[in-house]
Amino acid sequence: MNALKSLILGDKQADRVVPPSGFTAHLTLFVSGAMAFLCVFALALSMASGRVAHRWSEELARAATLRINAPAEQRAAQTEAALAILAQTPGVASARALTPEEQAALLAPWFGADVPLDTLPVPQLIEVTEADIGYDDQGLRLRLQAEVPGAVLDDHTRWRRPLVDAAIALRRVGVVSILLIGGAMAAMITLAANAALAANAQVIEVLRLVGAQDSYIAQAFVRRFTLRALSGAAVGVLLGLSGVFLMPEASEEGGFLTGLSFQGWTWLLPFVIPLLAGLVAFAATTRAARKRLGDLA
Repeated sequence: MNALKSLILGDKQADRVVPPSGFTAHLTLFVSGAMAFLCVFALALSMASGRVAHRWSEELARAATLRINAPAEQRAAQTEAALAILAQTPGVASARALTPEEQAALLAPWFGADVPLDTLPVPQLIEVTEADIGYDDQGLRLRLQAEVPGAVLDDHTRWRRPLVDAAIALRRVGVVSILLIGGAMAAMITLAANAALAANAQVIEVLRLVGAQDSYIAQAFVRRFTLRALSGAAVGVLLGLSGVFLMPEASEEGGFLTGLSFQGWTWLLPFVIPLLAGLVAFAATTRAARKRLGDLA
């Protein structure tokens, strides 16, 4: 409690040891602000990646496609038979055959808007929606194989797994980026603290001669650099939140890049960054001050 009180209130006499301005002050403010700014976007990336992974997993897990690969004269009959089987299958919420217009829209990105479906060997597609309880995909495949030879069930597993894995990996990259940003900030603040201690070596020597303890001298450096990092990170967070707020809102057309933002209570998470920056600065400066003062002894 006393350490926290001295960190907040400080000591005017001890504060004179640390220069209030100059290279080290500007470096600490800039580094903490820049790192906090980057940390906001890394955090937004991590949160958005988690939402994307969850959404893709939920959407693809409950959808499947049944393809009817049959000759044109048998396609309608096999489609009706497949729909009847799906209607009798427990765990299937709904199933419907896509219209020619819907199938043409699916092929438009590759073949253009005017796709002549009647001249192409395009299979009939049936959209299958899974109920909450799920269905037995192996049993359904065996029954379709026996009664509808041209039916192929695709539960989107080969598409779902790489997409979800990629989104989870991107979230991990965001977390690793935050850790690297914290490490880089600690290193830069350590260098700035060492430079300030070296520049004030003569002042420190005089303070020792008049009876000042190393803990008293270190307190001044720790307090000044901690507050600088805290204030710089606060400015960086505000600028970062402004940038995130100006990002386009999530949309189906824009995909992932338009969803790079916070939602709900997660908008409060960036405000923890200045406190973490202060803790990093406190730990880094304390370690640097103790080591440097020991070397100057």
